[in-house]
Amino acid sequence: MTSWIDTHCHLDAAEFAGNAQSVRARATEQGVVHCVIPAVEVGNFAVVRELAHRFGDSYALGIHPMYTDRARDEDLDSLDQALDLHRDDPRLVAVGEIGLDYFVPGLDPQRQERFYAAQLSIARRHGLPVILHVRRSADQLLRQLRTAGVGGIAHAFNGSGQQALEFVRLGFKLGFGGTVTFERALQVRRLAAQLPIDALVLETDAPDIPPQWLYRTAQQRAQGQPQGRNEPAQLPRIAQVVAQLRGMELQELARVTFQNAGQALPRLAGLLGRHNPAQ
Repeated sequence: MTSWIDTHCHLDAAEFAGNAQSVRARATEQGVVHCVIPAVEVGNFAVVRELAHRFGDSYALGIHPMYTDRARDEDLDSLDQALDLHRDDPRLVAVGEIGLDYFVPGLDPQRQERFYAAQLSIARRHGLPVILHVRRSADQLLRQLRTAGVGGIAHAFNGSGQQALEFVRLGFKLGFGGTVTFERALQVRRLAAQLPIDALVLETDAPDIPPQWLYRTAQQRAQGQPQGRNEPAQLPRIAQVVAQLRGMELQELARVTFQNAGQALPRLAGLLGRHNPAQ
């Protein structure tokens, strides 16, 4: 069976409460051999670590931009301390999910930017890559990355081609997931098809960003049809769309994106050797 890495999956989300075990088992049945589970605030640091160890996955610790308004300034110290405490944990692979979000109304942009800059510095100090939240904020993220000295993954990338290439130049891989399955997502599909193949990693962002076959419109939801819940088990089908867009064999896409994930998050190499499609 083809082996896949879901480089961004929130197995600790409330939508998975009580059934994370079965969700992860379904992913394994579909060949998803590894999930990266990023934290979003200090309060879920312990649970993402526990889930990663329980399922043989990996995790990242960070403060999401959408949570900065309710975070305390001292939470940055808590992040630094947690990274130090678990520095020898091979399943701790990144600082994340961090970044900037200029789409959601009501978030304080200055506070987001301060937390972002501080977490980049923390990541550099601990020698870890970062997992970035990029929503209407690519240029602002890049501005600080040019002097940050860190690489990693730009998750759910939806910027321009020029921005994409600049992230790649700075040592980042770009995450593609459910959005690429929508025919109307022309820019994302163009990037998935045309960017250098060594720039791509695959993700679900489960339970969010459902692929087209799970998505329900507002009208459908009003008629009582529930929104489909995204899961890491959807990753191979998402990958089929990417492979079709690029005109390449699915097995080759698995091999290259597996390798790309290891380059973006170097600690994965020690966790995944026997699953590597290239071996």
